[in-house]
Amino acid sequence: MTDRLDVIDSANRLGAFLRDRRQRLDPAALGFGGRRRTPGLRREEVAQRAHISATWYTWLEQGRGGAPSPRVLDSLAEALMMTEAEREHLFLVAIGRPPKSRAAGRDGISRRLQRFLDAMPVIPATIATSTWDIIGWNRAAQLALTDYAALPPGERNILRRMFLDPTTRAAQIDWESVARFLVATFRAETARAGEADRAAELVTELTGKSDDFARMWIENDVHTTGEGAKTIRHAAVGEIAFEFSSFAIDGRPDLKMMIYNPAGDRDLEKMRQLCGSA
Repeated sequence: MTDRLDVIDSANRLGAFLRDRRQRLDPAALGFGGRRRTPGLRREEVAQRAHISATWYTWLEQGRGGAPSPRVLDSLAEALMMTEAEREHLFLVAIGRPPKSRAAGRDGISRRLQRFLDAMPVIPATIATSTWDIIGWNRAAQLALTDYAALPPGERNILRRMFLDPTTRAAQIDWESVARFLVATFRAETARAGEADRAAELVTELTGKSDDFARMWIENDVHTTGEGAKTIRHAAVGEIAFEFSSFAIDGRPDLKMMIYNPAGDRDLEKMRQLCGSA
């Protein structure tokens, strides 16, 4: 009985959300005329814009239409001129998971987000996709972690570097722990962000090139990025210990910000020395 009530409540929330967004639109601005007793578009007008039947759209508003596909939800979001936040909410109330991001993470980050990274002069910070492609970084990350600017975009993937690049591997104090963490978060986050195709390509490549990756991948571990600690060996200043935290980026379920805060006073001083001497 409880499960049935949950289903009804979810369907009603979907219908209420669709109806509210429909009533907010200006018919004249969208090319629809005629006198109206209620504000917004008519149901058949939304159905026409979304390329679905008016009957099914009516059922969706009434909670009778069943679970729409992601493709239909995208059509409805476009027809109702939803923002990215509204589109995500539509998916959550309709099918219980967020949509796949429209923007490819590897296209880069906004100037505002880059300025935020640059405001941390001695704290390494990066922006990573669900597949661990690094698409944004600050100068501290470039000096302490990896000189991403010197690498072609295809080589800025942390999984590739961790499993295939001997220098990156040697820089980790506890390589096994770091590698397992990356594989487990990769599995969880690519599923959540809907990056199955991109993930499959990377898994095939790394499984063929790294026995260690193949061993860890078949263990089926999953993990959230969250918080943790890591220590690296730096050629110029020796070992640096960091406490890292992951932050979601609003409107971009495929991206995460990683901030590596020096763990102690000696580590902070090493970062100051590194960033000041470069």
